[in-house]
Amino acid sequence: MRLLLVEDDAMIGESLSEALTIENYAVDWVLDGRSAELALAHDVYDLLLLDLGLPKKQGLQVLSEYRLRGGMLPVLIITARDAMTDKVSGLDAGADDYLVKPFDLDELFARVRALLRRHTGRAQPVITFGQVMLDPASREVFLRGQLLSLSAREFALLLALLDPPGRVLSRAELEEKLYSWDHEIGSNAVEVYIHHLRKKLGTEFIRNVRGVGYKVAVA
Repeated sequence: MRLLLVEDDAMIGESLSEALTIENYAVDWVLDGRSAELALAHDVYDLLLLDLGLPKKQGLQVLSEYRLRGGMLPVLIITARDAMTDKVSGLDAGADDYLVKPFDLDELFARVRALLRRHTGRAQPVITFGQVMLDPASREVFLRGQLLSLSAREFALLLALLDPPGRVLSRAELEEKLYSWDHEIGSNAVEVYIHHLRKKLGTEFIRNVRGVGYKVAVA
């Protein structure tokens, strides 16, 4: 999953970016409202984490205009503004959730997971598909009840294919899910991770759709 973090405080932005990356999210971080607008125009993100007090363009304006353009990303406002009027304004402008600084990282992660789950129409916190069970919170994957050992990239790729299952994702789309701006992508990186997952989950679990991409499929 790829997140856009909009935070003008360098210390907070760096710590949040690092923490979310450890949680297996690909994170792009920008420091002002104008840069946020440019990033959102690429339409590659799964969730927006948005501060309100931003230079160049206020977060509330960025959010309002994004929604007016038809933007559908789930949006979590993260701000020090704790007045009820600010919360109401943020939610009325199109935010899906509102979190006041300072906050506990575990709460942030839980809210991010909940928003991503809701956005894909999934009610259950655990994803079950065939004999595979994936838990986004614990970052564990089980095959027929047995815990699998997956790398961070393998887990992220499997989550992209399973949430929701059945979608066909191209290599470019999978790269966008797995990597942020500052990561160099090998020419066959996605194929390598898919090869590793097939060895662990079965050769037919991830299928090629000729000329399009990849999808999960129960044999």
